[in-house]
Amino acid sequence: MAVLLQLREAVKRYGDQVVLDNADVSLVDDVKVGFIGRNGAGKSTLLRVLLGEEELEQGEIIRHPSLRIGYLRQHDPFHAGESALDFLMRDSDQPEWRCGQVAGQFELKGEYLEGPVKALSGGWQTRVKLAALLLHDPNLLMLDEPTNFLDLRTQILLEHFLREFNKAALIVSHDRSFLKATCSQTLELSRGKLTMFSGKIGPFLEYREERREHDRRVNATVMAKQKQLQRFIEKNRANASTASQAKSKAKQLERLQTTEIQTDEPTVHMRAPRVDPRQGTVFRCNDLAIGYPDNRVAENITLELEHGQRAAIVGDNGQGKTTLLRTIVDSLEPLDGDMKWGYGVEVGTYAQHVYTSLDERHTVIDHLEYHSNQDTTRQELLAMAGALLFRDDQINKKVKVLSGGERARLCMAGLLLGNANVLVLDEPGNHLDVETVEALAEALLQYKGTVIFTSHDRHFMHRVATCVIEVRDGSVKNYFGDYDTYLESVEKEVDDGERERNAKVGNSKAGSSSKPTGKDYRQNVRDQRKAEKEVKNLEKKIARLDEEKRKLNEQMLTETKPDAAMKLHEQIQELEKELAGCEERWLELSDF
Repeated sequence: MAVLLQLREAVKRYGDQVVLDNADVSLVDDVKVGFIGRNGAGKSTLLRVLLGEEELEQGEIIRHPSLRIGYLRQHDPFHAGESALDFLMRDSDQPEWRCGQVAGQFELKGEYLEGPVKALSGGWQTRVKLAALLLHDPNLLMLDEPTNFLDLRTQILLEHFLREFNKAALIVSHDRSFLKATCSQTLELSRGKLTMFSGKIGPFLEYREERREHDRRVNATVMAKQKQLQRFIEKNRANASTASQAKSKAKQLERLQTTEIQTDEPTVHMRAPRVDPRQGTVFRCNDLAIGYPDNRVAENITLELEHGQRAAIVGDNGQGKTTLLRTIVDSLEPLDGDMKWGYGVEVGTYAQHVYTSLDERHTVIDHLEYHSNQDTTRQELLAMAGALLFRDDQINKKVKVLSGGERARLCMAGLLLGNANVLVLDEPGNHLDVETVEALAEALLQYKGTVIFTSHDRHFMHRVATCVIEVRDGSVKNYFGDYDTYLESVEKEVDDGERERNAKVGNSKAGSSSKPTGKDYRQNVRDQRKAEKEVKNLEKKIARLDEEKRKLNEQMLTETKPDAAMKLHEQIQELEKELAGCEERWLELSDF
């Protein structure tokens, strides 16, 4: 296992902000790492440092002689008028057949491959860039928010590509489902420190919180012991007969130290508008046609939504999801048909790129005062600002100096402080980090109003959606199934397409056969049974280890002796390591 890239004792600052503080990390040749951290923590800066685009103030970067980095470009690398195939041949200097073969892995064919690449949507252009990456044969991929604005189908294709890519990858993403599907390890950047965890993002987040809670319990035990010793010392140090005991206790007190708890930036908590629950129809449309004078996007749309539903609008990019939302909120005139909101409905809207239209002369608090309910107190404004991580002097920052993520949070804060009983949200999770997206999902689950939204974040969609509306091939209709059912159907379509393509490749090879032999089938059955047996044994072991850990944690809460507490802490650490290994193996076998 070769180390492709190593960062040692790295120091990097931007003004007063310490981005890297003696940070260390190693990337090896066969591991895919999910890279997480709060907005503004410095993730993109670290990528630029590793790419050699920015310099460190201190420290060093050690690159393996065979290192070949593939970086997913965010800018437009295409020439006017060239096709995707032209671009791939120009960029990679590979022959046409090879470029076409790799492009096929991303379903690039026909007009998508041979038509003008600049005419493609952002998602299809991303597929072209990914094909270009693969043609350069990198052994380390660096992807910065690769799923932003990608539709579900393209995300699944990208996941399949990464799973089959048997080399290293460093992936920055706020999409928990995507990281879970593609990365076996997790790297976190927090307060200038890099922490590598040998497990997926879910277990890492659980481990991080358990570790902090454990440190809090140990600190509580240590502080209680410190107070006990301090009382004894103060009571006995002036007494000649007990002075030596007091002196001994003083030395013991000096040795007792609390653990510094490595907390992240303040936790995000959100609240949705406080509205009364309602019943009946909230929105209805009949024979609706949407689009533009020269482009009829969809027609014959008949929908009815009830108060309290959380409707997820799904479909590939370019099918018309945003056009539908714009029509619903009256920012785009329908071409035909009629639509109507229920009585007493007040709609609040969060649209793609809405944060770019903010009044840059306003401060954070100005914006919130302007957009909040008139009954909102200043204390409630400050509480919401703090929940969205605008604290102390930050509430007086001008909009013009805010980052994209900060502007998105500010727009969301203004919307949530209002009194809308219907929220229409177009990609609300873009530019929000993992913790903030999770807090938004939690707020919407508590909301008593109606939500109509679209998102490319599958974890968010799974948590929030109660019904699904599909936009596809010029039609819009209720999808009869939940979001997980829809996800399974898209995955099946992608799998079927890949099988068809692989069969064609197999049939084109002389003497090849795609049919498995009887021997192969029997071996597959044996492997399946063996895996199922191991899964059952692992589940029993995980349950036993969980129970042991729970009992040790209970002992930790009541333990007052520091030495005993440390022994318990060490036992818990060993259990956690064993648990992590069992859970990782269980996850591998669950996908068998």
